[in-house]
Amino acid sequence: MMAEPIVLAALALDAAIGWPAPLYHLIGHPVGLFAALVAGGEKRWNRPNRGEAARRAGGVVTVLLLVAVAGGGGLLLQVLLLRWFGCWGWIGVAVLAFPGLAQRSLYDHVAAVAAPLAAGDGNAARRAVGMIVGRDTAALDLAGVVRAAIESLAESFGDGVVAPLFWLLLLGLPGIWTYKAVNTADSLIGHREEPFRAFGWAAARSDDLLNVVPARIAGALLCFAAPGGWRVLWRDAGKHASPNAGWPEAAMAGALGLRLAGPIAYDGVMHDKAWIGNGRAEATPGDLRRALAIYLRACLLLWLIAGGFVLGAAAWAR
Repeated sequence: MMAEPIVLAALALDAAIGWPAPLYHLIGHPVGLFAALVAGGEKRWNRPNRGEAARRAGGVVTVLLLVAVAGGGGLLLQVLLLRWFGCWGWIGVAVLAFPGLAQRSLYDHVAAVAAPLAAGDGNAARRAVGMIVGRDTAALDLAGVVRAAIESLAESFGDGVVAPLFWLLLLGLPGIWTYKAVNTADSLIGHREEPFRAFGWAAARSDDLLNVVPARIAGALLCFAAPGGWRVLWRDAGKHASPNAGWPEAAMAGALGLRLAGPIAYDGVMHDKAWIGNGRAEATPGDLRRALAIYLRACLLLWLIAGGFVLGAAAWAR
């Protein structure tokens, strides 16, 4: 566990600057390397003429390569920084860790949906929400746009904020970047549909495993950040197709008094998913503003918990 103030410094850097658009356009983002590795593995080992077992084995090899690159590279850099710069090496580790967090970017992307909704510009809101969700958005009414943004906010709080911070706390730089590598692979190939059903199996199961604890922490933090979420959390978390995403979504649904999830269209095909929560289905722009406020309070709670762990670890080290 990181006894140095690496975790708090990484959180502060992410909250202050995120990953600025000019920097992204100049050099991309570190997860782009993982995406390139996944694409290379997919091209090599997910050919249609390969059998299901061979494609599944290729997916396992791809995940192992990702873990070796991300975890091994992170460990090497962490050791070198702490060895070369001594007690000041933690600053370099924090700088290398903070791009793995998504507090600022998640807020900015969801706020970009809230702004046109407040102005009554439905088309701009649909375009903005289409940047953060995978479902079809062209036919969404305004309530559907709000629900999609809230669901993305809740789920991404779990896998984009809490989970990488959890693995940073637990294992340092190799922990956060191993998690980000696996999570990136899951988002690209961890699908139940062809052509990724067999090849993406290892990525999906690995991501499920790495999110078991963080997802439940995320759900609890959202419940602490706003009253009303606990009952829906315990009752409906298991209704989601993912073993983890349902926890923060159910907590947010309960806190807002909404129904989330439900039937969703992907690539023109309607999927009859269960509703999470038993509140209103007609979500409003005000609900999205409330969701953003809950998110900010949950992030503050996360800061306090991380600070407590860091202080406790430092005291134990003495």
